[in-house]
Amino acid sequence: MSVEAWTWILVILTFALYFGIAIWARAGSTKEFYVAGGGVSPLANGMATAADWMSAASFISMAGLISFMGYDGSVFLMGWTGGYVLLALLLAPYLRKFGKFTVPDFIGDRYYSNTARTVAVLCALIVSFTYVAGQMRGVGIVFSQFLQVDIVWGVIIGMSVVLVFAFLGGMKGITYTQVAQYCVLIFAFMVPAFFISLQMTGNIIPQIGMGGTVSDGTYLLDKLDNLSTQLGFKEYTSGSKTTWDVFAITLALMVGTAGLPHVIVRFFTVPKVKDARKSAGLALLFIAILYTTAPAIAVFARTNLIETVSDTEYEQIPAWFKNWENTGLIAWADKNDDGKIQYVTGAALSSKKPVFTEERGQYGQRLISNANMSTANELYVDRDIMVLANPEIAKLPNWVIALVAAGGLAAALSTAAGLLLVISTSVSHDLIKKQLKPNISDKGELLAARISILVAIIIAGLFGIYPPGFVAAVVALAFGLAAASFFPAIILGIFDKRMNKQGAIAGMVVGVSLMLYYMIVYKTGLIGVMDPRPASEWWFNTSPEGFGTIAMIVNIIISVTVSRLTPAPPKEVQEIVENIRIPSGAGEAHAH
Repeated sequence: MSVEAWTWILVILTFALYFGIAIWARAGSTKEFYVAGGGVSPLANGMATAADWMSAASFISMAGLISFMGYDGSVFLMGWTGGYVLLALLLAPYLRKFGKFTVPDFIGDRYYSNTARTVAVLCALIVSFTYVAGQMRGVGIVFSQFLQVDIVWGVIIGMSVVLVFAFLGGMKGITYTQVAQYCVLIFAFMVPAFFISLQMTGNIIPQIGMGGTVSDGTYLLDKLDNLSTQLGFKEYTSGSKTTWDVFAITLALMVGTAGLPHVIVRFFTVPKVKDARKSAGLALLFIAILYTTAPAIAVFARTNLIETVSDTEYEQIPAWFKNWENTGLIAWADKNDDGKIQYVTGAALSSKKPVFTEERGQYGQRLISNANMSTANELYVDRDIMVLANPEIAKLPNWVIALVAAGGLAAALSTAAGLLLVISTSVSHDLIKKQLKPNISDKGELLAARISILVAIIIAGLFGIYPPGFVAAVVALAFGLAAASFFPAIILGIFDKRMNKQGAIAGMVVGVSLMLYYMIVYKTGLIGVMDPRPASEWWFNTSPEGFGTIAMIVNIIISVTVSRLTPAPPKEVQEIVENIRIPSGAGEAHAH
């Protein structure tokens, strides 16, 4: 059977499973819609959290990023996994004990202020939309390649699917759908890794295979270092980032994880505080399976790509290359007219994406009109395709190639659903119920939540069709925004009882504004007005991905300073802060 037939079969089967679960777990009340009725077991919640967390960026982009960045890509592994430890120890149990549905709800009540709640809602919307843009782009890439449809149609199909299970079931439907999606995505990620590891190193465990030897007795990583330096790239195992930038990016990703609203809300779906800790631990275990495999896949993919493509005649190139060429995610500009693909260091194109002309070249390849003639490199590869194309490059069976497509969709859709729920609860619960219409009925609030999901999906779809950058880069910036806005307000809200509303509001506004400004100027540029500023102009030598750390420090300094210069919070708020830090069941001993 062809890859396309296998893909249709697996996608239809997995989607039927998701729809079946969504219909079975329909939400009947706002509590079921927002936090699945608070009755999810730690094991199911751990799996759902892992699926919610491992987005298209983890599944599709992360190994691609590492395969191009080499050692420098390790910041994503350290930051994203380390953030979970922070979340489990510092935030999840206390927030669960405080007993609020959403992050803006916690901030609104802890800082006894609707202004603080509104600022938090705006921050939640900015973070969630930045994040969901990456997911929709991932959905578009998978659909466009494997079902041979245009990326725009891919995004539209993805939007429709998410709409069904988010609309019907809310958090209850999404939680149980995500358990199924975790099983699909982890199976889809690991099966090709086992195959390729066995094929290249004779060891079925990819984590061990990556450090093992290939058929001629050389170590795989040494071989990749040699291949890279021969082509003019830096050694794969050496880094080019400064120690400070590595630290800044890692910390921004860590505290960004701990401040992500769609992950925090997961800890309200379990019955007890103890279960919140348990499910955080289980989620970390489930996430580690994928995260320890990603560097191995990155090494396998990079080695296979160089060996298959470099200095190969275009007419002898394998079929997978031509398939991906049709999506515009891989492209060859024959700069010296020799019919061979020169893959060396340097930008193949003068702008970030290939611009194709109407006619085809003498070898049948699509001609590129924006080739950068100042470098010898003729190959453009979009990082987002490395995981998806990897099984084809390694000539694995068609069903494995199709399985990866189903896994990529599961990863993107599960996170998109969680994010859209955060957007809808921010609007329906934190804006409408808590501020605009306090007397709204349960039914009315549920309707408002569903309407806001519909609007959010349309906006997210537009982001997917007109994406800002490749998936993992966009997602990394969402973490910077969460670090700059939410993390200080939450952590100081739990551990500093002198922290008041004036401090929290000032900190959040300055932190998120600073991060947005830096992102626009140094990452995206002002569209059509100016290009992003060069790295030589970075503040404190900090990349846009790491700037969340600086914005967070500024937020903390402003929050603490302003709160000390203004009146202390009311006595009852200070007592709540004292109480949430006392472990459950310790109250009786405390009383004596």
